[in-house]
Amino acid sequence: MPGLLLGELFPNFEAETTTGKIKFHDFLGDSWGILFSHPRDYTPVCTTELGRATTLCLEFSRRNVKMIALSIDSLEDHHGWIKDILAYNTEGCGGAFPFPIIADHHRELAVGLGMLDPEEKDEHGMPLTARCVFVIGPDKRLKLSLLYPATTGRNFDEILRVIDSLQLTAHSRVATPADWQPGERVMVPPTMPEEEAAAMFPAGVYTKDLPSGRSMVFWNPNVSVPLRPAG
Repeated sequence: MPGLLLGELFPNFEAETTTGKIKFHDFLGDSWGILFSHPRDYTPVCTTELGRATTLCLEFSRRNVKMIALSIDSLEDHHGWIKDILAYNTEGCGGAFPFPIIADHHRELAVGLGMLDPEEKDEHGMPLTARCVFVIGPDKRLKLSLLYPATTGRNFDEILRVIDSLQLTAHSRVATPADWQPGERVMVPPTMPEEEAAAMFPAGVYTKDLPSGRSMVFWNPNVSVPLRPAG
């Protein structure tokens, strides 16, 4: 089954969606994008996920991220399902469904993008799509991929968190540690000399020494008490 590697150019596919036919790169424009797939229309877990995504539409928009979903059902099914999603969740963007859903009735995209879950099958014995998450940068390259089984709904707060990290690290020479949240301290890459780090982050860089003799260098302008001044 083919798939995509991080950093690869995301395919510029054409698809029918609930808002009309799209060419994916044109749909993204200069924005970031998130493409997330669903096993089937009308299934309860998928309905809660799309309901949650609808409530967060302004958060994604604020981050310049365009959302688009995919399911292996028809446009007619998608339009009917949207009514259920909006009925389940009444906190959408002005009551409207804020992003398109791709109709992949022949599973062409699901196969081409490596989305199929061989363990989950429909009534005809055909594999369903897993819960994939692809985050694509403005350069149209894959920045992050997540894969959940059909039985586990996604955490959209985590998806927003990783987008914050991706966007921060795309423009700053830093990395985000475990459980990082926006506004918390970040890590200076170990390849950056401490002198360069001190010049790049005038608010202060701080070092945590480790028993191995190595050290971790952090930066956070909100930290008033340093671990140890670098340098």
